[in-house]
Amino acid sequence: MGRTMLDVSYEAPGERLAELVSSFYRLDFAGDHFSELERADRAQFRFQLKGHGEYHFADGTMSPSFPVTIIGPTTAPVLAKSNCPLSIFGWGMPTAGWVALMGNNAGAYVDKALDARHIFGDWIMEIRDELIAASDFAEQVEIGCLAAENIFRHKSTAPFEFTSLVDAWLISDGDPSVESLANQSGLSQRQLERMTKRYYGLPPKKLARKYRALRAAQSLAHGDSLDETGLALAFYDQSHLIREVKQFTGLTPGQLRSGQSTLTRATMKGRRALGGKVSPLVSES
Repeated sequence: MGRTMLDVSYEAPGERLAELVSSFYRLDFAGDHFSELERADRAQFRFQLKGHGEYHFADGTMSPSFPVTIIGPTTAPVLAKSNCPLSIFGWGMPTAGWVALMGNNAGAYVDKALDARHIFGDWIMEIRDELIAASDFAEQVEIGCLAAENIFRHKSTAPFEFTSLVDAWLISDGDPSVESLANQSGLSQRQLERMTKRYYGLPPKKLARKYRALRAAQSLAHGDSLDETGLALAFYDQSHLIREVKQFTGLTPGQLRSGQSTLTRATMKGRRALGGKVSPLVSES
């Protein structure tokens, strides 16, 4: 990015929203050329307060950024591009929040973006206007909290118990066993595969690989030893580690250590700083 400037701020949600929102954030980019990889991630709800851009997904499809954009869970890195200054306010959604937002349509928007106006109409643009007029990030978080309390239309039917079980399983071990998840849930492996693909976008084994790679990437980016985090034994060898980390972040361990991606470095630093305030699945990946 040369001499351009990128700032990313994070804030943890309050207790009332903790099951629905993973974190609030604001991104400001002062340059005129933005091209950064976003790692495979949870679903996002984003207000474009300034500028415009586009998202290039791993399957070759491209979506423009909308004034308010909903992005489903991603199973591979996404290339975000823009040719102007940017300001974005948004929040991530744990899987229960994603399903509470989209209901039965949750599985249809994995690795896709959609215009939030198609769901919420003019109301969501009024929220955007309030965010643009806000004096600072703290005020935007307050507005975001109020808005978030009204967007989760399917909260009463969201699978909180199931996603809580899966989320705990994902961080229980460097290489968690699908059989152990089946035993804990009382579901068959076929049922598990169907449910995790619908809600998370991936079957259990690949879902575990995704979060194992993201946790390893977080450690590598901060110069931590994988031996200390218990993740070293989850990879067969160095080449396996490189392949897995690159598949889900778009970067090699060496690129992560050197801070080659300004966006990845900023987001990983911001999420880690939320440790103790949010789920470890958020702060450690």
